[in-house]
Amino acid sequence: MRRVLVKLAHPVLERSRVNRHLFEAVRGLDNVTINDLYEEYPDLAISVSREQELLDTHDVVVFQHPFYWYTGPAILKEWQDLVLLHGWAYGQGGEHLAGKLTFNAVTAGAPREAYRADGYNRFTVRELLRPWEQTAHLCGMKYLGPFVVYGTLKIENHADMHEASTAYRSLIEALRDERLDTDRAAHSDDLYADLPALLPREVA
Repeated sequence: MRRVLVKLAHPVLERSRVNRHLFEAVRGLDNVTINDLYEEYPDLAISVSREQELLDTHDVVVFQHPFYWYTGPAILKEWQDLVLLHGWAYGQGGEHLAGKLTFNAVTAGAPREAYRADGYNRFTVRELLRPWEQTAHLCGMKYLGPFVVYGTLKIENHADMHEASTAYRSLIEALRDERLDTDRAAHSDDLYADLPALLPREVA
């Protein structure tokens, strides 16, 4: 059984439309640790030793965040700059993250059709997350496609919230229990949409 670390980065989680529901869906799961970065470091004074210890003791690292200006909130950049040190995360002797799985779980205000070549954002979410993918590659990690909840500005009903939260929980549980096809997931543009095909079929 893998240990999963969810690095939650939402500056105002209590006012979140969707991230809060995703958080609630996976909170309390066995072998799943949630590290709320804004709650832990309200002054952005990140503890490098604590963060590196968390990374050392987990097998899967999930970055859960809203999709701000085609990336994550500011604390994630600060986290990367401070925690992913040469000689620890990459470079000579930097093998602490090698072999671990990682992906971004993001919420996007715009609809799915906005994130394609003929949409107004011109690129897919996966394409816009290339710096994250390359960072994972540099650190020897296996980068999976993103889990994306689109159109969050217009999600109003409980059914849509429940569907997204249930899918997210299923994904985290499948990764933890080693039931997800990670080779196929590494080529996915959207783990939310592709999840049914990535899980083993139940035999009646």
